[in-house]
Amino acid sequence: MMAFELPALPYAYDALDANIDAQTMEIHHSKHHGGYVTKLNAAVEGTDAEGKSLEDLLKSVSKYGAGVRNNGGGHYNHSLFWSILSPSPATAPSGDLKAAIDKKWGSLDAFKEAFDQAAATRFGSGWAWLYVTADGEVEITSTPNQDNPLMDVAEQQGTPVLGLDVWEHAYYLKYQNKRPDYINAFWNVLDWKAVEENYAKATA
Repeated sequence: MMAFELPALPYAYDALDANIDAQTMEIHHSKHHGGYVTKLNAAVEGTDAEGKSLEDLLKSVSKYGAGVRNNGGGHYNHSLFWSILSPSPATAPSGDLKAAIDKKWGSLDAFKEAFDQAAATRFGSGWAWLYVTADGEVEITSTPNQDNPLMDVAEQQGTPVLGLDVWEHAYYLKYQNKRPDYINAFWNVLDWKAVEENYAKATA
């Protein structure tokens, strides 16, 4: 049975250096994300969770222990996070995603303000999300620790299309305790084209 694997980054650790420093990227990817993958494989080995897809595990995560919830969430969340970052990003949404954001928040700037608020006010460690609800609407939420809206234990559920890691390990080396500065820098490396692809899949 194929074990879960740490995905390779599609860019070098120093590719985002002006906004997210290379040392943080390397530690975050190889140590933190790598640790979640190792622990997730150990948590599912020899159980009825072995062989299930990551998405299926998370959608019924209430059936499993904390090892699957924490490490499965960590693996899923980080895999999404890396995939929406780019050293040469599309800096604004277009098409159906732009229309959905404009309909919900009125403008991209208003969406960013609401998202920034969710990310900045998440107490302790966690994530901020743009996600698609079961009825196809876009919403913003934040979750603690490595939880995400895909989980059946989440207060607000749906399919994540954009996620921002606000654990201190994601920004502390460069930004210390200034989380809002890190959130602001995130927009400089967010690839909206990748988010559009996630949105298209979530609404198909």
